[in-house]
Amino acid sequence: MRKTSFSQANSLVLALFALSAVMVTSVTAEGQVDFEVQAGDSDLKDQLRQSSLLLQTEADAGHTAQELFAAARADYARLLSVLYASGHYSGVIRILIDGREAAGIAPLDAPARIGKIVVIVDPGPVFRFSTARIAPLASGTVLPKGFETGARADSGLVTEAATAGIDGWRADGRAKATVADQSITADHPNQTLAADIKIEPGPRLRFGVLAIDGAGPMREQRIRKIAGLPAGAVYSPDELRRAADRLRRTGIFSSVSLVEDEAVTAPDILGVTAILVHEKPRRYRFGAEVASLDGLSLTGSWLHRNLLGGGERLSVEGSITNIGAQESGVDYRLGVAIDRPATLTRDTTARLESNLARLDEADYTAESFDFGLSFRHFFSDQLTGRIGLTYSFIDGRDGSGGFTYRNLALPIGATWDRRNDPKNATRGFFLDAEAKTFLGFGTTGSGLRLTFDGRGYRGFGTDDRVVLAARLQGGAIFGADLLEVPRDDLFYSGGGGTVRGQPYQSLGITVSDGVNPDYRVGGTQFLAASVELRTKIGDRLGFVGFLDAGQVSTDGLFTQGDWHAGAGLGLRYDTGLGPIRVDLAAPVGGNTGNGVQIYVGLGQSF
Repeated sequence: MRKTSFSQANSLVLALFALSAVMVTSVTAEGQVDFEVQAGDSDLKDQLRQSSLLLQTEADAGHTAQELFAAARADYARLLSVLYASGHYSGVIRILIDGREAAGIAPLDAPARIGKIVVIVDPGPVFRFSTARIAPLASGTVLPKGFETGARADSGLVTEAATAGIDGWRADGRAKATVADQSITADHPNQTLAADIKIEPGPRLRFGVLAIDGAGPMREQRIRKIAGLPAGAVYSPDELRRAADRLRRTGIFSSVSLVEDEAVTAPDILGVTAILVHEKPRRYRFGAEVASLDGLSLTGSWLHRNLLGGGERLSVEGSITNIGAQESGVDYRLGVAIDRPATLTRDTTARLESNLARLDEADYTAESFDFGLSFRHFFSDQLTGRIGLTYSFIDGRDGSGGFTYRNLALPIGATWDRRNDPKNATRGFFLDAEAKTFLGFGTTGSGLRLTFDGRGYRGFGTDDRVVLAARLQGGAIFGADLLEVPRDDLFYSGGGGTVRGQPYQSLGITVSDGVNPDYRVGGTQFLAASVELRTKIGDRLGFVGFLDAGQVSTDGLFTQGDWHAGAGLGLRYDTGLGPIRVDLAAPVGGNTGNGVQIYVGLGQSF
């Protein structure tokens, strides 16, 4: 029986066919590459062709003989790696340059011109595991599927099994777990591979006090509190990852790396150092969006990171919207907020904010002010919860005359974000829900306001070049009569955020009091749905078809007449920072609008 050490054979092959210096020639090659795989399934053939540097070089215009020769010598190792990864350990690879084996051509004898290159790959038989053993393993360790006796002996499974074994012990607090010994032997006559891996778990360790490299203007005590790495606790890679995530979440650092010490401090302390690189302390942002009927919207913000040296962020945001709108006047808003991470708990961020606004809507004008304190808790990277206490004041005028609203609100909400890319999702979902209890003063009512926003994404085809996106949003108010609810808490439909093709906030409730002329306000129930089919053409250009519908009422949803819909087509251009959006939409249901409307902005509509 002939047995060969798998690791030794691999090293010899890689050394034999490593790239070496070749003579430089400027002669343009017209070489043709014929690539033949004599056996194997279609997936293996595709993987071999995709890994071939020769085929990639041939596809490049203006390639030279030197480049083809170098690619041919490199392809031995590249193709062999693919064969090993698929369980083929007796494969034969031949690369003939005008009839001569590329491996036999000395680098200094590189051909000045190449006519034809023939690549012939005989994968040979598939090897299977005769032994697939790794020990000892920590409780709960999950080995990769397929690392078992009788299964196809893909080389990657051996590496994955060793990694899983080490990760299992690290999760048990043994940060210095390592592979102590391994025996990997290929038995060619029997077409089997024996893999026997021994792991040295090492001692269970505890975290030391977090060391800081790059604190800059930020207090080290606050950095440690934000990271929340528990000194004295048993080592945990998950705790280490979460500590790094908390530091990144502040937005203060452009780079965060938590590095474990090489040596253990007696008796069982593992030191960890946070290596930090700070972002610029200030940031400015400006944005613009335009719609044919709703006019121009301008937004801007100013951010100061690490305001007081403890990770506080001061933000000032302002907007001027509905400039040139046909149905309403210009709105102005200004907001100031301070966020402080690691308040109450290491995963809780406190926010103190205040907002001023001057609204000139189609149905009313008003000036508003609110002030509040809120807390956002990060249960995980994807799930957050929030709670706050806010005082609001609004004074304005509508068809009934003047009105004043004052209330104290307690909003409680949660967000679950499983999108693969928040700026341009192709898979996953987004869910947000909030319940806001409000206590009114004077003529303002008291009650409960519920809202939700759900979005889902499903990609199809290669690289998700076709995406079906859907959105459902809605809300309801209970306990307060229609005219007792602050105007900005009522629900409208129409415009870019709800139903494209219909004028902004064009759907509401008509109020008749028998004294004043009829006038319109928002409703106490709201439901809207949107569906988009997004297709990508090329690397950056995409097209969208969409349909939106919305309803507003006071006496229950799905009532007759209180709904409208819009549909249209859109163009997307991916800038790398997010797609530029251009949508053309028209009404297809209801009686609140007519004519085509245009929407231009940055980012997907949802």
